[in-house]
Amino acid sequence: MSNMTEPTLLRIFVVENHSDTLKWIRLYLEESGHIVQSAQTIVEAVERFPDSGAEVLMSDIGLPDGTGWELMERLRPSTEIFAIAMSGFGLNADSSRSRAAGFHHHLLKPFKPAELDRILNEAAQRLASQVSIR
Repeated sequence: MSNMTEPTLLRIFVVENHSDTLKWIRLYLEESGHIVQSAQTIVEAVERFPDSGAEVLMSDIGLPDGTGWELMERLRPSTEIFAIAMSGFGLNADSSRSRAAGFHHHLLKPFKPAELDRILNEAAQRLASQVSIR
């Protein structure tokens, strides 16, 4: 018998313009049991995200039609969402700008699955605490 707890399954919306990266993130998340929807541009994300029911938003910072920071500004989710920025840029200024835009984490690409799992576990705990408060 294992002491490991089952991970909480989440509804995750991924915004990533690099098709191979998106494919592998989707595959990993779906294999982990999460429900995943995606977009490759800000325009697609703004159109699809509101009806997605997503609890977690993962967005690349560098998108073909703007930045993940601009996406957060345009989405301004009406419900609390756990947001994760993904970027190949790891300067302190980038991380600070992500936090200022409303992201909870600035995940430096390439990232290890264990690092993503840790952040998603934090998201699940935060979301569960919000539900129990209501």
